[in-house]
Amino acid sequence: MSSPQAPAHVYDGYLFDLDGTLYLGDELLPGSSELVSGLRDAGARVLFLSNNPTRDASDYAAKLSRLGIPATADDVLNPVVTMPGWLRRNRPDARAYVIGSAALTRAVVQAGIHLTDDPKEIDVVVASYDRAFDYRKLQIAFDALRRSEDVLLVTTNMDAYCPLPGGAGEPDSAAVVAAIEACTGHRLDLDVGKPGAVMAEAAMERLGLRPDQCVMVGDRLYTDVALAQGVGMDSALVLTGETTREMVDALAPDDRPTWVLEGAPSLLPQDLRTRDGAA
Repeated sequence: MSSPQAPAHVYDGYLFDLDGTLYLGDELLPGSSELVSGLRDAGARVLFLSNNPTRDASDYAAKLSRLGIPATADDVLNPVVTMPGWLRRNRPDARAYVIGSAALTRAVVQAGIHLTDDPKEIDVVVASYDRAFDYRKLQIAFDALRRSEDVLLVTTNMDAYCPLPGGAGEPDSAAVVAAIEACTGHRLDLDVGKPGAVMAEAAMERLGLRPDQCVMVGDRLYTDVALAQGVGMDSALVLTGETTREMVDALAPDDRPTWVLEGAPSLLPQDLRTRDGAA
């Protein structure tokens, strides 16, 4: 049983993954700009979601705008936004140890969270993508988590690897988490990226909508589609990125996305495509 080909209506809200969905690397996918402008003209609210914990929202807004999709930092949600937000709301007095990018560390500090690398002081270990991850950092996390069961292990995202143009990619945050879990026996307490509830709730708050009014659009089953299914939201899987139609066909019926599309522009109902001249 295959998924329906495309929606015939405009949703109130659209959550878009970025790389593999609206663009590939530094190239906008055909029809992406017309799609977003057409949805906005139809009154839909649009939010861009990424699991990348190395760039802040303003960087993504600048890239989207440069590629032809006007955006501001308020239009973008990623772990550099959700992690500091979660810490500020739930552990405002915590002393955190951040294994991650400069952008993530800066955002955590700006949220008013105290940083420390003293294992005796650490309340929360934030494990993320970090090209400078080494034995010293692993030892600090080990000592903190073995010191007390009350110390939390949280992550920005659980992507196993980050795709790179022209190559297989490089290890992502899940690899750092796995190293810490393996030596400490402490299981991850929270993931603030896709498909976790923290990211979904932040998106709904930003849009001011309910999940049943929205659709999540992306190229990955285990992040984009899983986020939607976790909160009762429709999902649109695009075949311009990681997932193939064969992978979709192998899914159990209950695991399949609401829509399976050759590309994101198919989201635009036919009457709007005709009216606006979108591809």
